[in-house]
Amino acid sequence: MAIEKDDGTTLATALCEALRAAEGGPVQHLETHLSHLLLTPAHAYKLKKPLHLPFADFRTLAARRHFCAEELRLNQRLAPALYLDMLPVLGSARHPRLGTAQEADAAIDWVLRMRRFPAGSELDALVRAGALAPAELDAFAERLARFHAQAPGAPTDSNWGTAARVAKAIADVLDTLAPLLDGPGRAGLAALRGWFDARQPALAGHWAARRAAGHVRECHGDLHLGNVVRIDGAITAFDCLEFSPALRWIDTLADTGFLTMDLHAHGRGDLAWRFLDAYLAVSGDYAGLAVLRPYEVYRALVRAMAARLRAAQGAAVALGPDYLACAERLAAPLLSPRLLITHGLSGSGKSTVAAALLQQGAVRLRSDVERKRLHGLAPLADSAAQGLDIYTREASARTFGHLAQQARAVLQAGYPVIVDAAFLRRGERYAFHALARELGLPFAILHCHAALGQLRERLRQRRAAGTDPSEADLAVLARQQDQAEPLAPEEQAHTLDLATDQDWDAPALYRRWLAVQA
Repeated sequence: MAIEKDDGTTLATALCEALRAAEGGPVQHLETHLSHLLLTPAHAYKLKKPLHLPFADFRTLAARRHFCAEELRLNQRLAPALYLDMLPVLGSARHPRLGTAQEADAAIDWVLRMRRFPAGSELDALVRAGALAPAELDAFAERLARFHAQAPGAPTDSNWGTAARVAKAIADVLDTLAPLLDGPGRAGLAALRGWFDARQPALAGHWAARRAAGHVRECHGDLHLGNVVRIDGAITAFDCLEFSPALRWIDTLADTGFLTMDLHAHGRGDLAWRFLDAYLAVSGDYAGLAVLRPYEVYRALVRAMAARLRAAQGAAVALGPDYLACAERLAAPLLSPRLLITHGLSGSGKSTVAAALLQQGAVRLRSDVERKRLHGLAPLADSAAQGLDIYTREASARTFGHLAQQARAVLQAGYPVIVDAAFLRRGERYAFHALARELGLPFAILHCHAALGQLRERLRQRRAAGTDPSEADLAVLARQQDQAEPLAPEEQAHTLDLATDQDWDAPALYRRWLAVQA
């Protein structure tokens, strides 16, 4: 039986009555551009509108069933506790009822059944309320990196994620947005078009290389803050893009960049940098930073376009970030690349200070993490328990060579870099100073130190907690004291000294770093 109104309103309204009788309690009816949402106290039911749009075609019952199943499949990857099942709608448009999977042949439509979560649980609401714990965001970043690693890669015979497709997607957004803007807005958009055009030759090469290396995968596709929620005490993503494979089969950093962009747009650059640090520590995708900023600018333009399209259609648009302004800020050279290496004994606070500094605006490369990555180990793995000795002189040389290679790529992508390592040998420090000189960039050493008793106590606490990638213990500390090569006078000229057993201020220290000249 056909739905009686093109937008499915008759069926949705009647379903509200049926759900009210079946579940008891009130039922709220909301509409999105593509769906009707029916909210009961315990569940949310999603009914797709039988629409035909340039990017989605839900006109037939078969199409709605297919995309309902796709939405369930895709979202159960990240939010299985939220997405429960899909159910057939039986009866008529005026007198519907929900059936079971065994009654599929009699369906007049389909609904996706989800667990309802409390209002205000979305990440945008949590960020605005100051209710998001940074550790929650770290955990989600790590989970997202693992999700991306496990997601299937784009088939070689597809054109998903190709340089031509990415360039067209950006051009389409620019073209769609232009007539929706006033004079100043159009001028800003024209500048952004020029920004992309100037980078297009280099970006085309990066995008092609990314696809060839397997970084185009079946991602979430719409990872803004409103599509991330706290449920059962953890942060997870929901509402994947099910209706357009081309918008879902994308570069993993196009997915990640949506979230970092939105954190910047909401005025939480500190959380954006922290999220990126946690993501990269798991993914190791530092070379991909060459495309991250363009993806962030593109994602900001997508959000600006969506808001203006809704307004042009007469829909009420909630007050939120100015995404066009965000795109302009992200395209501007906010930060100049520069290199900072840490220096100090184990327990001196190097990683704690580096973690605070990176939230001011930097990318961190951590030797403890990268050393283990080179040996196929997770950051918190115990190398000795695996029967490996990853702290030989040869392993250390390999680690510092790898760090230098990564640092070069990130610096050339335009980011400030912090290399978090002990750097107790003068030759290791000289090698990174030479890298900065070669690139014509400022170089600094952050010398962290504390009283010996404090170092020992920190190491004892860290080993007991088991939550730090470092495997240094008191024996390692003793060897470091014997073998460390002190900073030479010429090194001290570009050294930032920090006693970590005294009060210190991250923004002030960051400003000191920015003041260092090449």
